Amino acid sequence: MSQPRVRHILSLSGGKDSTALAIYMRDRVPEMEYVFCDTGEELPETYAYLRKIEAFLGKNITVLNPDRPFSHYLDIYRGVLPDAKTRWCTRMLKIKPFERYVGNDLVFSYIAIRADEVHRKGYISSKSNITPVYPFIDDGITKTDVYRILEESGIGFPDYYKWRSRSGCYFCFFQRRIEWVGLLENHPDLFDKARGFEKFDPETGERFTWNQRESLDELSRPERMEEIKASRQNCLKNEEKKGLIDIFFEDNNDDDQPCLICHL
Repeated sequence: MSQPRVRHILSLSGGKDSTALAIYMRDRVPEMEYVFCDTGEELPETYAYLRKIEAFLGKNITVLNPDRPFSHYLDIYRGVLPDAKTRWCTRMLKIKPFERYVGNDLVFSYIAIRADEVHRKGYISSKSNITPVYPFIDDGITKTDVYRILEESGIGFPDYYKWRSRSGCYFCFFQRRIEWVGLLENHPDLFDKARGFEKFDPETGERFTWNQRESLDELSRPERMEEIKASRQNCLKNEEKKGLIDIFFEDNNDDDQPCLICHL
């Protein structure tokens, strides 16, 4: 009986941490496979960044696609948009394609959780043939090191970090309001597409919106956008006074952290 082959796989999200890990592991594990789970709902900046990563690695990034598009699964879930509790988009558009690609091979799955965020939970498959590996934790790599790795490689950061703090779909429900404003200003067509997925039943009052507190119609009103921008500026000033300002607008008070197969 032939033995199952052993594979090393690193799943890229188009974000800073998984990119830094790919750079870090390039010469350490030459046989590494690099994959990207493409939901079909990604930002154009993500695809441009992946091309830069490919050029640096000198390897093709295998693109994994779901069986059906997001809109198909939205119909199956009767218009109920994914949220932090259900995350059906991650399951159907990311995890299933990845596990199908892995098959029954013995796989070491490399996860870019840093040494300064060991409290976070990455995607850990229930499949017994997939073993998670955490090089950044093992080697004490922190956020500062990630910045250095990206800068020294020449890859730098994805362009969407100018207005967005995470990788992932353009309609990701983990976006903060200021990031929705950024989407509207940078990609109004994608904002309108995301708005089109929202539903409101005037008879029952039931709402399916990306944000629990307001719809994208409400958020996109000029006066509301100005409120959000002003609030963001006040937060930046307060953080700067406390010495906490960062080049990304990360919020450590978030109770719900995104699944790391999407957002590393």
